[in-house]
Amino acid sequence: QLRQIFGSAVPAFPPKFYLVMTKSMADERQSQLEQYLQNVTLDSNIINSDVFIDFFRKLQLDTFKIQIQRAFLDVYLADGSNIRLDIQTSDTAERILEVTLCKMGLSRELIKYFSFFFFQDHEDGALSVVKKVAEFELPYVSLQSMKELHCKLGIRKWYMDPSLDTQLMDCRASLNLLYIQAIQEVEKNWVKPTEGQMQELEFLQKTANKAKFLELIREVQFYGYVRLDTCICDYPEEGCSADICVGNNEINCCIKLPTNQTREVSFKVNRLRSWQVTFLSATKDGEEDALELRLEYNDSGTWQWIILYTKQAFLLSSCLKKIILEQVMKAAKAGQETEIKMPESVKSSKKASIQQQQVIHSGVISRRRFLVRPNEDNCVFEKIREEDL
Repeated sequence: QLRQIFGSAVPAFPPKFYLVMTKSMADERQSQLEQYLQNVTLDSNIINSDVFIDFFRKLQLDTFKIQIQRAFLDVYLADGSNIRLDIQTSDTAERILEVTLCKMGLSRELIKYFSFFFFQDHEDGALSVVKKVAEFELPYVSLQSMKELHCKLGIRKWYMDPSLDTQLMDCRASLNLLYIQAIQEVEKNWVKPTEGQMQELEFLQKTANKAKFLELIREVQFYGYVRLDTCICDYPEEGCSADICVGNNEINCCIKLPTNQTREVSFKVNRLRSWQVTFLSATKDGEEDALELRLEYNDSGTWQWIILYTKQAFLLSSCLKKIILEQVMKAAKAGQETEIKMPESVKSSKKASIQQQQVIHSGVISRRRFLVRPNEDNCVFEKIREEDL
């Protein structure tokens, strides 16, 4: 059906084996299907089509044997409160998010600045953002499939540039969402205010001066970053652990070396050439399949691969894509504002310069390490995607 509608834009479906499959053949088939789904979701026209959405709706319901029926869904906010919604089990995240935010009084044009995320509250008070929920995903079904993880569905802002806060300050509902998330980031020690900043933030919180609070916290280190759980990395050597947060054009890593020394490293996004998510085989202990994210990074003039072993690889990939998309949009907006003032010769040279700038691809390697090399049509500057399977 997708081929009939979108033609050659849809990659060829992996061929079937018509003989009895061996385990290696089944693994190869699974790898090919994984790659096919990843390639299909790179095209926004495809994933927003009724055919695609209906297919994945049926796939999710059938896989977990869930009937289409009325159900209740709890959506959590950063302050711990929740909104109980009366939904259908077949409702997509896009629809539920729109209903929720409109119910809260958010202006429709501001909905794009927020998204659903699955998160976990830990007994020690820590918070883990597990993944961003894809627009075509069925939140009710996903929560049923992750019961053992005790995940919750929550609303968080979905942009990486803290200056975009200013676009949401005039709406009471969006201002409140930003404010309670900012307080959460302070309480979870996700941000690093100076002693003076902390005192002023506490005063503004006591006086409930939300606008001033948000204005000040934008100056605080790591505000607006997405923090990942501690993971393993191979930089600067094998066997290091890393506390990672991503935002403001960087992946910031506090790395603990095998010698127990710590080292803070900032990987700048504009020095990335590509990144790839890899499915790894299940462990011997029977744990779920692990993920790794490989970064092709220019370190002191030399390109090298840096590997992060993290279950939040897709979340990190989504954040990187979002950072680049925002950079491109900001550059385009700046170009439009200055274009009328620029001579034609300058316009031409600037356009050529932009075309020669960083070209970044994101790809997926299957659990059997079958490499997917994205073509030019998959360049994130052209068709950057926010959703990951």
